[in-house]
Amino acid sequence: MQRFQIIFAGYGPENTSFSKSLKIMGDKISTLFPDLVDVQYVYNVMDLGYKSEDILWMTDQGVLTVTYQSTSYLTDDVPELGFVDLPFLFRDNAHARGAMDGALGQYLTNRIEDRKNYKILGYLENGFRQISNSIRAISQPDDMKDLKIRVLPSDIHSRFFELLGANPIRMDLTQAITDIQTGALDAQENPYTNTTTYGVHNYHKHHTLSNHFYISRAIMCNRSQFYLWPEPLKQAIIEAAGDAMQWQRTQIETDVRIAEKLIIEAGGQIHSLTEAQTALFQEKIAPLYKDAREQFGNTPFDLLSNT
Repeated sequence: MQRFQIIFAGYGPENTSFSKSLKIMGDKISTLFPDLVDVQYVYNVMDLGYKSEDILWMTDQGVLTVTYQSTSYLTDDVPELGFVDLPFLFRDNAHARGAMDGALGQYLTNRIEDRKNYKILGYLENGFRQISNSIRAISQPDDMKDLKIRVLPSDIHSRFFELLGANPIRMDLTQAITDIQTGALDAQENPYTNTTTYGVHNYHKHHTLSNHFYISRAIMCNRSQFYLWPEPLKQAIIEAAGDAMQWQRTQIETDVRIAEKLIIEAGGQIHSLTEAQTALFQEKIAPLYKDAREQFGNTPFDLLSNT
């Protein structure tokens, strides 16, 4: 009987909800098909000298089998994903999850699979992103002026911070961590869980609960390999991904609370934007939405409005 090697891989420590999600998927198919699959794990490709963005080509070419990556990293190849990079797009986690699990998510999945050698198994929750920096507290758009801030490879993310007067710099996570440690970067934006996972809270004192972007991490499977598997294995990995998604979305809510505590224990200060302060940011970046209507058309807006 042919055995299929399945390598689950990511770019975070083994104790993160993302790594544990890989383990949930791997354990399920190992249990169901012990004689059919050879499951292996590479929890953090950065430990092997790769960049986090290398996950994309390694999955596309079949070096890795099942991985995850923030959808923003795919916007150069799949421009439609830029829609979910828009700031203040989702009201809360429930709204975002409903959209990504529903018609909008399927629309985006189709666009990805049209252009990449991926089978998309679902979307893990990276969550709402918050701004942190080593210079000053952020409570209004003017506080962002001239801050050198690392952003994901997304034109919309870059434009957002340009409109706020900051100096956005597209940079892979590996380099960003180094530049934060040396002070070459003033600021970054990430969910608090990422901020603490990568030790940024040890260098940044000022943390703003801005909830400006919500990011999903696509669960990607090399499509060429996926369609070589027998039907029961294909169905099992899809179901395992669903189980992992549900577990991870619950777990990350706990992880966020733990991360907030770690930030405070490290001497950080967390400032929550009021509704009025958030409105100032929304007013400042309004041109993004005008451009988005022209760039993406009405379809994704209509799909979101029906969520």
